[in-house]
Amino acid sequence: MHTRADYAWPADDAELARLVEAHPWVTMISDGLVVSHLPVVVDHTADRLTLLGHLSASDAEQHRLGLVDTVLVVAGPHGYVSAGWYVHGPSVSTWNYVVAHLHGRPSALDPERTLDVLTRTQDHFESGRPDPHLTARVAGYAARLTPYVTGFRLVPSRVEAKRKLSQDKPAEDVAGVLHGLEDPMDVHANPELAAAMRGTR
Repeated sequence: MHTRADYAWPADDAELARLVEAHPWVTMISDGLVVSHLPVVVDHTADRLTLLGHLSASDAEQHRLGLVDTVLVVAGPHGYVSAGWYVHGPSVSTWNYVVAHLHGRPSALDPERTLDVLTRTQDHFESGRPDPHLTARVAGYAARLTPYVTGFRLVPSRVEAKRKLSQDKPAEDVAGVLHGLEDPMDVHANPELAAAMRGTR
């Protein structure tokens, strides 16, 4: 049977960047129990994994942004795994998941660089639209928001990543889990989680 440490995932920067880009809505935890939820983007101009994000100025103050260590929790694909999908038994149901905890002390950004983060964020998410609503369309309005927003840059100093994807199960049980996750008629169908499982094989 696997222990918790067995699910450790020695992800490199490129793998972590792909995880963040697929799941950019992250949880920030810092200074005890201060928690916020926010979107982040990957800074592809940096030499190593670097995340850019922004908070309301009041939230940034609560997090003591730039003064204390924090962690960004990136929750990747995850979902329920029914014991009914296993061939072997007895078994109990479980939860498969991919997650990364990115630890470090973010750098709080000045208004000019905060505006750059706001621009990068909106333009990143708009890029796939047929008529993207780029920040340049409302440049003046966006600039007026910067007193109320604080951008940050985080280069993780420590990463804790885990992938629990039925690695501890025999091939027949893994096949059963994949069948269940990919069955559109199953209430717990989860093609994204199935794809993550297939990607580790």
